Amino acid sequence: MLRYALRRLAISVLVLFGAATVVFFAMRAVSGDPATAVLGPDADQAAVEALRREYGLDAPLPIQYVQFLRRAVTLDFGESFRLHDAATNLVFTHLSATAALALTAFVIALVLGFALGTLAATRPHGVVDRVVSVLSMLTQSLPTFWVGIMLILVFSRFLHLLPSSGAASPAAMIMPAVTLALPLLSVVLRLVRSGLLDVLHEDYVVTARAKGLSETRVVGWHAMRNMLIPVVTVAGLEFGSLLGGAVIVETVFAWPGVGRLMTDAIAARDYSVVQACVITVAVIFIVINLIVDLLYVRLDPRVRESV
Repeated sequence: MLRYALRRLAISVLVLFGAATVVFFAMRAVSGDPATAVLGPDADQAAVEALRREYGLDAPLPIQYVQFLRRAVTLDFGESFRLHDAATNLVFTHLSATAALALTAFVIALVLGFALGTLAATRPHGVVDRVVSVLSMLTQSLPTFWVGIMLILVFSRFLHLLPSSGAASPAAMIMPAVTLALPLLSVVLRLVRSGLLDVLHEDYVVTARAKGLSETRVVGWHAMRNMLIPVVTVAGLEFGSLLGGAVIVETVFAWPGVGRLMTDAIAARDYSVVQACVITVAVIFIVINLIVDLLYVRLDPRVRESV
């Protein structure tokens, strides 16, 4: 188990190095000079050159890359050109809003996914099952930004029930959290439904029913416990994807999280902030994947014996 964990940790470090390298060169490949973007197209050339020297943008690209890697190890990504604050501080300031949004969406997706998936599996091929299946396909196929805009139009513009943007009140989280949760909800729902359908006719479930146990206990304890492995694995991996989806949702709802910070930084060619945002999200995603891998080994004895 320890050797497996160390091997996965080594792979995670390589993935993180790859992500850092890609974001560094991708930002430099974007056309336009960040110093000019900050000072404006009519800025004095001397001021532009001074700003480039201040942030090390006048150095050759290989030197900038080596300096970037050396500073990234200590979580020092430099200072924002635009906001004049350390990029790491800006990311950590906005990270709590993104984490709150992602966790709320995750809980919504799990609770509704398990409830609807169980309801559909215990009534297969009936009206409820068909309705749930159609809803699952819709939530998976509808574009996230379109769902967000429709929610704003209905619940904010027409019904005046919820705020359309910002994070001034707990109610402001409802629409972005639901928007972010819908794709994961569809995945969890289908996994729970198919997993329960596979195990509900197994011998141990038939035996539990023969003992006179209630259907709630049979499904909720005996059947559910034995189909959790794929759900836990996929749900854990999909949680990382919530952080990627948060970029779109935060932009639509003007949510003050890392996603919106990153999109604003990309538009302004603010290298330091973009690099800090991408690497922070990559670290979170890698850590979640590592935890899921170790949890999978712990839950499945067949995998545990092979590592």
